[in-house]
Amino acid sequence: MEKGRAKPREASGVPVGAGMEADGAPDPAALERELRAAVAADARRERENDAKLRALRQRVPSYQEFRNIVLASHLKPLEKKDKMGMRRNVLWNPCAAHAKATQASDVEIPQELDQLPGTSAEFYRDWRRCLKSGKEKYQFLLELGGKALGRIFQADLGFGLLGEFLTVLAENVCHEDRDAVLQILQSLSGTKRFGLNMDLLSESEKESSRDLFRKLQSFGTAGHPSRLASCEAEREAHLTHTSLQKEAEERIVMELMKCYQVN
Repeated sequence: MEKGRAKPREASGVPVGAGMEADGAPDPAALERELRAAVAADARRERENDAKLRALRQRVPSYQEFRNIVLASHLKPLEKKDKMGMRRNVLWNPCAAHAKATQASDVEIPQELDQLPGTSAEFYRDWRRCLKSGKEKYQFLLELGGKALGRIFQADLGFGLLGEFLTVLAENVCHEDRDAVLQILQSLSGTKRFGLNMDLLSESEKESSRDLFRKLQSFGTAGHPSRLASCEAEREAHLTHTSLQKEAEERIVMELMKCYQVN
């Protein structure tokens, strides 16, 4: 080979002499690295193709969900040994905040849920695989909040999830969480195909929706005076503010009842 002339390359862009030592003998370490890289690339292509076929069979409603499924194709279900690591205990009963300590119950949160989901694919994974009880799912929704849920499901709310959300909220809602639950309901009502999801609710899910709004109406306004008014003018101002706040909240509840087809 003439001096200064570039080494010939194969179609892959790798020099012909790759995996060879200076004296022309095969370099076992380099060959092993190339083999591992080729095997990993083949495995990735096969895994992503399987994910694409699975998404097509599921008839996902949007390209974004299709893309999320493909991007998450490398994730594997957690095994029992993976869940036996470090855990953290938190109080998962928000209704017991002002109750006796003996009435509070600690629920263990799996370590894999230390990070909240940011995409619909991550949400589906955590909702289906990691959360077992209704209380866990309820606290999960509260921790995410209405704004995050609206962002995650901006493109579309997956089939069946709305009914599950309404059932979980109806079974666990309490007075202290009224504002947070209203925000969640508002965000979900703004997702695409919300009307279609409402039409697909089962009778039991529709009853859960009615039960949820009955409870929200019975809770009334969450505001409570922290101290007695020091004078008549202050007392009247407080009553006026409370009345306006209650009227605004009732308007929100009534608008949501129309959205969720609750008579």
